[in-house]
Amino acid sequence: MKLTKEEIKNLQRTLKSSGFDPGPIDGEWGPKTEAAYQQSQKAHDKAQPSDTNQLRTFDSRSEANIMTLVPKAQVAARKFLAAVIDAGIDAKIISGNRSWAEQDALFAKRPQVTKARGGFSNHNFGIAWDIGIFKGGAYLPESPLYVQAGQIGRQQGLEWGGDWKSFKDDPHFNLKTDLTMAQLRSAFLKGEAYV
Repeated sequence: MKLTKEEIKNLQRTLKSSGFDPGPIDGEWGPKTEAAYQQSQKAHDKAQPSDTNQLRTFDSRSEANIMTLVPKAQVAARKFLAAVIDAGIDAKIISGNRSWAEQDALFAKRPQVTKARGGFSNHNFGIAWDIGIFKGGAYLPESPLYVQAGQIGRQQGLEWGGDWKSFKDDPHFNLKTDLTMAQLRSAFLKGEAYV
């Protein structure tokens, strides 16, 4: 699969802001980008379940979404989902990282499902995920179990969308960064670390 120049730039930003130096953010796949990519893959591998790290494997949908997150968020999402399931809640991670274009498409949906345009959501930076709660295989868009999951997330030091004032988002969880959205976006665009 051949990446476009913009896709390579986005990957370079993600690599750099995750602590892997791809060299200049120029959209060119050179030796430094390749080396940074390989280092990031090793970090991703460490965020996967193994005999030594006590992380768990989940359903295929959750796994696919966890894999879109930065390594630190992958570990947090795995620990969180394990605790939620251990509390007797049938949950899956149904959304992870989103491109800015995917975020814009969600923003345009009616009825409104997000207040965030592309570049204005924690999902755009690999640090956020949404859960779905299920009963008998059926998705529950609303349930008091989201509040219970939110309490588990809070206990683990996560930011929970149910605590937001302007647009409550009970299924949403993300790593805390102590950055405003403008600072987070700026750090990402410059390739500066934010997690």
